[in-house]
Amino acid sequence: MSSTSDTQVSGFLPPRWFIRAAWKLHKALFRWSRGRFGLRDARHDRYGLAYLTTTGRRSGLDRGVMIGFFDDGDRVVTMAMNGWGAPEPAWWLNLQADPKATLQLAGGEKVSVVGSRAEGAERERLWEQWRRLDKGLDGYAARRPTETAVVVLGPTVD
Repeated sequence: MSSTSDTQVSGFLPPRWFIRAAWKLHKALFRWSRGRFGLRDARHDRYGLAYLTTTGRRSGLDRGVMIGFFDDGDRVVTMAMNGWGAPEPAWWLNLQADPKATLQLAGGEKVSVVGSRAEGAERERLWEQWRRLDKGLDGYAARRPTETAVVVLGPTVD
């Protein structure tokens, strides 16, 4: 859910199967091109696209997913959404079990990151930044039965 309780469900949202198919196609293009296509940098007026690799909480294997993000200083901010469906996305469950991950950005740069959930005033501030990038955010989030986690991916401390 959004940060406000009186949000109405509004705005067009394609069916969940379409959203999931589009992300799978996007991921396939990324793999087929060996990372040359499919990622983009975040800008002030749009979110970026990155490839996040987590460790599977059950399998222990690398699991990759395309995520939308924006920059917040030296951190990257994303949302734990699953095509706006009710269940939490597997990558977020994996990060909760093992917060260490790798983020591949446009241009091929790979960065080691640690994931955490934004809470309280920080969550509100970051949610507001997402809202500026996506005007339908509150309407989409209202379709979920639980609050959408705002996830911060920060640099690892060696």
